[in-house]
Amino acid sequence: MVSDADRLFLRATVELAARGLNSTTPNPRVGCLIVRDGVVIGRGWHVRAGEGHAEVNALADARAAGNSQLIAGATAYVSLEPCAFHGRTPPCSRTLIDAGIARVVAAMQDPHPRVAGKGFAELTAAGVAIDVIELLEAAVLNAGFVSRLTRGRPLVRLKVAASLDGRTAMASGESRWITGEAARADVQAWRARSCAVVTGAGTVVADDPALTVRDPALAVEDRIRQPLRVVADSHLRIGAGARLFSESGPVLIVHTDGRPSHDRAEFLKLDAGPDGGVDLTALLGALADRHCNEVLVEAGPTLIGAFLKAGLWDELLLYMAPKLLGSDARPLAHLPLERMLEAIEAKIADSVQIGADLRLRLVPA
Repeated sequence: MVSDADRLFLRATVELAARGLNSTTPNPRVGCLIVRDGVVIGRGWHVRAGEGHAEVNALADARAAGNSQLIAGATAYVSLEPCAFHGRTPPCSRTLIDAGIARVVAAMQDPHPRVAGKGFAELTAAGVAIDVIELLEAAVLNAGFVSRLTRGRPLVRLKVAASLDGRTAMASGESRWITGEAARADVQAWRARSCAVVTGAGTVVADDPALTVRDPALAVEDRIRQPLRVVADSHLRIGAGARLFSESGPVLIVHTDGRPSHDRAEFLKLDAGPDGGVDLTALLGALADRHCNEVLVEAGPTLIGAFLKAGLWDELLLYMAPKLLGSDARPLAHLPLERMLEAIEAKIADSVQIGADLRLRLVPA
């Protein structure tokens, strides 16, 4: 029988899982508690791929704390169904069985086709009691992982910094800085949790961005994981001297024609989309094949508009500065719409003031 205590312990596993927000990719973020007679005897979370999973780390923590004799007969609370196959690490379902765990309480089923209920089935066959208490916060934490496995594409966030009148740069192209330092620091946090950051060749040519994570506060165990930086550069406009290539971390240039002229990045040729640029559906499919769960698009109005028009977005992070740039300034997105029926509608999921600016997080209506 599921109790209020079960829910409290399970929510605590989601909080543990969130510690891996910036580091676990391409694996899901998972936390685990080992509980005996209402007392937590072990805690663990998955730090990064190739290292111990949450269940393994929680069992190790219990043993290190001198609680080895209490593990057999205990309950394991996990934010995601224990894995049931041998990848870079052994299956956690078998690890829990071998440890003598009597009951497993999980917040959601794993969508991975090699798990998807098989972990629960193996535990049940071994006599372990199973309870699944679906928690929305567990699903939200791994929404990108679920998207990649069920839709074949990553979760896509569009990031735009704009003025109150919806402008992202002056007519001259000048755009530094529309928003304040606090908002720019907030973008660093979204970048750190992303598997890939996507931009367009126009942005690289105009602004020469690094698109790296630089805030040491975003490191996990003193290591900053840099996202894959992806440039949609249909006709290979970017030269080898771009700042992208001098910063640490991988770079992928996606194009539709031409031949690479340097070896400072990986190049991927894709078909052109209906607008003549890189086919965005194919691009997202290629990123899913590279095990990207969450993608952050930091680009100019042309690429932002293309993602919006194609309906290939899950969230829009709109940072609004309390200033007006005027009617000649550049728009938030290039969307040549003529009728109200063509308008792209969204819902405000939340709004937060960050420094002097306002961050709106919007989702498709």
